[in-house]
Amino acid sequence: MSRVVVVGAGVAGLTAARDLAAAGHDVLVLESSPRVGGKLLRAEVAGVTVDVGAEAMLNRRPEGVELARELGLPLEHPTTASSRIWTRDALRPLPRSLMGVPLDLDALAASGILSAEGLARVREPAAATYDHDVAVGDLVDRRYGAEVTDRLVEPLLGGVYAGHARALSARAAVPQLLTLAAGGTLPEATSDLPVFAGIPGGMGRLPEALAAGVTVRTDATVRELSRTGSGFSLVVGPTTAPDVVEADSVVLATPAAPSARLLGTVAPMAATELAAIDYASMAVVTLAVRAADAPALAATDSSGFLVPPVDGRRIKASTFSFAKWGWVRAAGAETGDDLLLLRTSLGRHSEEAALQAADDELVAWSLADLRDAVGLTATPIDAHVQRWGGGLPQYAVGHLDRVARIRVAVDAVPGLAICGAAYEGVGIPAVIASAHRAAARVSSGPG
Repeated sequence: MSRVVVVGAGVAGLTAARDLAAAGHDVLVLESSPRVGGKLLRAEVAGVTVDVGAEAMLNRRPEGVELARELGLPLEHPTTASSRIWTRDALRPLPRSLMGVPLDLDALAASGILSAEGLARVREPAAATYDHDVAVGDLVDRRYGAEVTDRLVEPLLGGVYAGHARALSARAAVPQLLTLAAGGTLPEATSDLPVFAGIPGGMGRLPEALAAGVTVRTDATVRELSRTGSGFSLVVGPTTAPDVVEADSVVLATPAAPSARLLGTVAPMAATELAAIDYASMAVVTLAVRAADAPALAATDSSGFLVPPVDGRRIKASTFSFAKWGWVRAAGAETGDDLLLLRTSLGRHSEEAALQAADDELVAWSLADLRDAVGLTATPIDAHVQRWGGGLPQYAVGHLDRVARIRVAVDAVPGLAICGAAYEGVGIPAVIASAHRAAARVSSGPG
């Protein structure tokens, strides 16, 4: 039985560890922070435990929902409440789109999101074929006009990557756009499955359930990784009291920067490429208000709204969790105060300075924008601020080529594997898929 050390106890590392343990390996997970879960985290707000990180996963991609079912976790789909765009000083319906690129021009026209000139530009044919990677925003600007990028694509991409459309790779982030830009059409959706799924009680239950089945050491920072004659040596813990852990194989399920640091001597080419991957920071502000103090909000038929950065607001989105998820509404009602739980998000790539504000300032900014957007004037009975410093990798133009080079360099080292959000997708199912791949590589043996 071989000894495998997994570095990182986010959903990627824990999934890889579960796979490896099931394959008969002796597995140890080392996590630098005091807890497991990475960007999946739950916290109590006004007596209700809710997600303060990712709150949903794609349902039409199988890896996430299949894993939840294997762990015995229930699934719940969002309600039929619809999302809006807060732009041009009004909440407007979000037309059917591909990451903001409109697929229903009549609905787009009716929404009032674009000016007459912007709408006319969308209707102009401007097909272009790309044989190279290009930024999402540059592609959309050329094909559909800058207004589509600014008022539709930016808020949607900002929600997924906390990045900017004119800096993110089309091939890596939205490859279907290349088909549309060339004048092609997308295949008709054949699935009637809901797009998203969540877990009653919070997505944070997923890593908690994974961790229950493997051995995890928290507060265990891996400071050095080196090759030995038969495997690897890891230096763990504070510099004043280092602990050396030996392993036959290692899986790095850490963000790009710590992975680059650890691979400096083991796989230097991979380390160089990983060091070039940038990250964005953001914050999630969760608020609890009494339904009696916000009757209009309590009666909403909306699940929240997105905010284009061009409109100059502080927040980039708000999710009315009580309207989006039945379990959140039920949990709020059971408190005795009939609470409405909602949240805002703030921060995009290169805008980290905005997140240097104090927690009470982030709450105040959120309440000011919610007042302007939906007329919310109620005073919250509780608020929670979760900061995600360096939380989301930025898939710059050329990202997939960089990932290919990283994998070639890592694959040249027997017993070494990588996984996580830095590579082929930031969503939960994509991250889980990368973990399955890493575990399979280690289990397959040398070469």
